[in-house]
Amino acid sequence: MVIDLRKCVGCNSCTAACKQANATPPGIFWSKVLNYETGEYPQARLRFLPMLCMHCQEAPCLEACPTGATYRGEGGLVLVNDDLCIGCRYCIMACPYEARSYNSTSPQDYYAGKGLTEFEQVGYKQHPKSSIEKCNFCAPRLREGKAPACVNTCPSEARIFGDLDDPESQVAKLVAGGLAKPRLEQQGTRPSVFYIDLD
Repeated sequence: MVIDLRKCVGCNSCTAACKQANATPPGIFWSKVLNYETGEYPQARLRFLPMLCMHCQEAPCLEACPTGATYRGEGGLVLVNDDLCIGCRYCIMACPYEARSYNSTSPQDYYAGKGLTEFEQVGYKQHPKSSIEKCNFCAPRLREGKAPACVNTCPSEARIFGDLDDPESQVAKLVAGGLAKPRLEQQGTRPSVFYIDLD
């Protein structure tokens, strides 16, 4: 995935689309947008940094997991097997991108005291208590030939998704041309999410 920070307006459509597509419980965000300021008054500007799992090729979370719950899936995705996860949170400590969350309780309803909606009753079955939550690049959608929900919903088309191994894909061209670069490259994680910076 390539995220063009020149186009991101910080609308959080990606955050909302991710929560809807994956039925993540309250307080769990697989995709989020961080806000920060640059410059000084009167030239200060608000900037936005969308963050999600980087699906690193050298994933420290994979190495840290003692049970094999974190594994490499089809297409190089870094995924979590809830049946093997013991909730030790070693992977959270190992991830330099803060892309993982710990689901400490059974998912609660968004509207306290009102009970779970039909959507929550169905969606929350995939979010067991005491397990790790993270972006899976919408793996079920990928299997259907669709792009991740965050890519589909971005109104400014700041997210581009494709096959890095295909030199003719738009993402491969942006990365090969040096325009799109990874975050925290010095960590040696070789992430699969790249950013086009403002400057």
